[in-house]
Amino acid sequence: MPVERVTRITATSVKGFEEALQEGLNRANKTLRNLLRIDVVSQGARLKNGKISEYEVTLDIRFILE
Repeated sequence: MPVERVTRITATSVKGFEEALQEGLNRANKTLRNLLRIDVVSQGARLKNGKISEYEVTLDIRFILE
């Protein structure tokens, strides 16, 4: 029976939440193998002078340990 692990990461984008999610997934794919699932834990935005300057997502990424 495989053993799964969850790691939490935060990714950002100046374009939007979807791109931030994709950036996080792209980064996870560089160092983790056997990815199974991605869950969005939270979404937020950083502000600068009262305007959104960066979109941020926190992700839980589940993968199988080798």
